[in-house]
Amino acid sequence: MNKLKKYTIMNRALALISLLFVFSFASCEDVVNLDLKTGETKLVIDAEILWKKGTDGKEQTIKISKTAPYYNGSTPKVSGAQVRVENSNGDVFTFNETEAGVYKCTNFVPVLNADYKLLVTAEGQSFTAVEKLTSATPINKIEQKIVPDFGGKDVIEVTFYYNDPADEVNFYVTDYQGPFLIYPEYEITNDEFYNGNEISTRYSHEDMKAGSTLKITHRGVSKNFFNYWKLILEASSANPFLVPPGNIRGNIVNTTDANNFAFGYFRLCEADQIEYLVK
Repeated sequence: MNKLKKYTIMNRALALISLLFVFSFASCEDVVNLDLKTGETKLVIDAEILWKKGTDGKEQTIKISKTAPYYNGSTPKVSGAQVRVENSNGDVFTFNETEAGVYKCTNFVPVLNADYKLLVTAEGQSFTAVEKLTSATPINKIEQKIVPDFGGKDVIEVTFYYNDPADEVNFYVTDYQGPFLIYPEYEITNDEFYNGNEISTRYSHEDMKAGSTLKITHRGVSKNFFNYWKLILEASSANPFLVPPGNIRGNIVNTTDANNFAFGYFRLCEADQIEYLVK
């Protein structure tokens, strides 16, 4: 297993505002005006099919929006799109718009290791992507203890365990959510050195206290999505003034105009989700 990596997904605009806030304290007389270039507006297709263990997986959601400049207070939603997913048997699952930019399906049929194809028509452009639904091993147990953080302060550490399947290569994306977090925190894991063994993943946060509820969503993902998400997380944790390398591309292809690509990644993940009450 590679070294576990934890990331916090922050809105780059908020990161920039935080820097400006620091600058204002550094000099009360000087006004810092930053001339930020605005890139070409792109469609963003957030298409995650998430099959939580213990559910039938029928209800799924796909969101479509547009990229926006740093200083925009909101993300433009895309209405009027046609969204559907097809499986290898030719079954079609239609996603209907329930609110601006939000498309829902209530009869989806998830099948592990089956291939699915996403088809989106939006603003006169057609997009498609193909991916396989990847399985996830269940969380066996959760433990917690008190450990010192990097500064020596005692914090609560929560550890969950799962058995990695033998004789296959597996990749995982885990997110943590709680009342002490503004944004989810993510970890990416693979079984390179622990194939077929029990794997433990640790999480701590200085503001996680007894009585808090920590929601853990542990996904099985494809190798391609793992690599894509790794790039996204590394870019989001970097200098907010930098442009992500190569405008990180997902697996969604514009079949109308290949140069007018959309951001996002069509992925299908089985997941074990647990809400853990911190003691």
